Amino acid sequence: MEKIRPSRSKADGGARSHLLDAALRVIREKGYHGITVDEICAAAGVTKGAFFHHFKSKEDLAVSAANHWSAVTGALFAQAAYHQAQDPLDRVLGYLDFRKALIVGTLAEFTCLVGTMAQETFLTNPAIRDACFASIAGHADTLEGDFAEAIARHGVAGISASGIALHTQAVLQGGFILAKAKDDPAIACDSIDHLRRYIELLFRDGDKEKHHE
Repeated sequence: MEKIRPSRSKADGGARSHLLDAALRVIREKGYHGITVDEICAAAGVTKGAFFHHFKSKEDLAVSAANHWSAVTGALFAQAAYHQAQDPLDRVLGYLDFRKALIVGTLAEFTCLVGTMAQETFLTNPAIRDACFASIAGHADTLEGDFAEAIARHGVAGISASGIALHTQAVLQGGFILAKAKDDPAIACDSIDHLRRYIELLFRDGDKEKHHE
């Protein structure tokens, strides 16, 4: 299974691409406040002058990195096989299986860049915080259509597609935090398993009510 990682910049991608790719790696390893512009430049293999040619500050880079993260991960999820399932519920469950399969390697390799930055910057750097929420909510939006179809098809009442789509991200981000706190990826896997069972039970109960009508 492919890890969530920055794509290799093309040879002609330039310093900006190298800096963004480096930010995705280094921030997940050390956190936003734990790194310096010098460290990012070293990781990217570019000069400090090149950094300030493309970004006004470390904060400016972090906001751009959040958008870059959305593009990198968005491409990964867009081509995943779970989209091919006919039943929208199977697509949702397949998404969760895909998320679990991505939990490989070190914590820095599979945890979320924007979740990491949001925890650090929600009070100190509102521009980063807002970019992080836009990334998380934007990813949740990609699930909303499948949830809406599944709700209609299986007769589930009392929930909204947008609400449960965002809830999936809350569980995933919480699982990542606990995995970091205990230095144990298994906790994140368990969180996904519990979420999967919850969704299965929720829609199974919807099917039962629909059949009794």
